[in-house]
Amino acid sequence: MTVLVTGGAGYIGSHTVHELRDAGEDVVVLDNLSTGFRFLIPAAVPFVAGSTGDRDIVAKTIRNFSVDAIVHFAASIVVPDSVADPLGYYRNNTLNTCSLLDVAIEEGVRQFIFSSTAAVYGNAEHVPVREDGPTVPISPYGTSKLMSEIMLHDAGRAHGLRFVVLRYFNVAGADPHGRTGQSTPQATHLIKVASEAALGKRAKLDVFGTDYPTPDGTCVRDYIHVSDLAQAHSAALGYLRSGGPSGTFNCGYGHGASVFEVIDAVKRVSGIDFPVNITGRRDGDPASLVADVARIRTTLSWTPRFQDLDLIVAHALAWERKLEEHREIAAA
Repeated sequence: MTVLVTGGAGYIGSHTVHELRDAGEDVVVLDNLSTGFRFLIPAAVPFVAGSTGDRDIVAKTIRNFSVDAIVHFAASIVVPDSVADPLGYYRNNTLNTCSLLDVAIEEGVRQFIFSSTAAVYGNAEHVPVREDGPTVPISPYGTSKLMSEIMLHDAGRAHGLRFVVLRYFNVAGADPHGRTGQSTPQATHLIKVASEAALGKRAKLDVFGTDYPTPDGTCVRDYIHVSDLAQAHSAALGYLRSGGPSGTFNCGYGHGASVFEVIDAVKRVSGIDFPVNITGRRDGDPASLVADVARIRTTLSWTPRFQDLDLIVAHALAWERKLEEHREIAAA
């Protein structure tokens, strides 16, 4: 049987494809390459170009590759963009997920892993935030993901679909083996942006707000290494295949770092100073988001390996250097 990975040519998706392959799984990738890159996927992995909203392509892929489980990443993910284009986010994230679920159920798929986000919590009342905490998103991005979670719960009750929802906190770093990493131009992930600034790919780094109710006034986030997150998807698949009931799990480490602490780490690891520009807050940014990780630690067979912030930064910097080499070769 085969695992269908939607958005498998993207940042987290490609890491999960490598992780599943390393674990001996057969994988097929569906991606429209709007933000993903074919070169991030192992050459031996079948690739289908298309959208999760295209019912015919999804149905044919499930049949042709005997898909028994889906890991669904394909989505738009930039919070400020969702504020500017909410309907685009509901179309791509929520409506396409609805279509994908509908076809999957029609074709007999009964195991589904959904890429969700800590943005569903909004301005969390209690930090670290638990999975049963209030879900009050403050951006269309967060709302689009929460709506998809609700659909999953309803579809599970109606059709016997078993699922795992993984709510990501702030994903960073790159594959320690240098096979894949964050490759999107103009990406908004802080550690990637800071790494680009350190390597001269950006003129400066913008800090959006220093007046938050946090120790140094900047936003605090729970940064999780992307390879640890990929391994959580593999663990979730094993959990479902062993008969585990549907569930929702935070994916983080349970401790946070501020924007200024991340900047200090990038400067320390790279040995390079770079300009930092202080500007106003962005819409949709909560002050602090740190995960309560008791549930995932006790329920899934998941043990993080890369929790050190300096190590996350080191892997991000290594990928940035390799990505530049790749682009130079592609342009030659």
